[in-house]
Amino acid sequence: MARVSHDTGLLQAALYGYQVEKEKIEAKIRELQTMLSGRKAPAAAAPKTAKAGGKRQMSETARARIAAAQKKRWAEFHKRKASAQAGD
Repeated sequence: MARVSHDTGLLQAALYGYQVEKEKIEAKIRELQTMLSGRKAPAAAAPKTAKAGGKRQMSETARARIAAAQKKRWAEFHKRKASAQAGD
């Protein structure tokens, strides 16, 4: 039998997806239970957000800042590398 390697990132993403689906299903179950009991459905409560393995949302300005900083670091790296080779 072949060994299967487990990618942690993939497993975290799968876990997050299943947690989201679980919350959706639980909300539907609560809705159906409310309908069966004859009571008026309560206002939809904000679902709990699972933090484990979730993808972060960044603004465009934050992405631009990060990209500029990375370009600056690489420019400095290449500058040092060129000066070290010229000095040899």
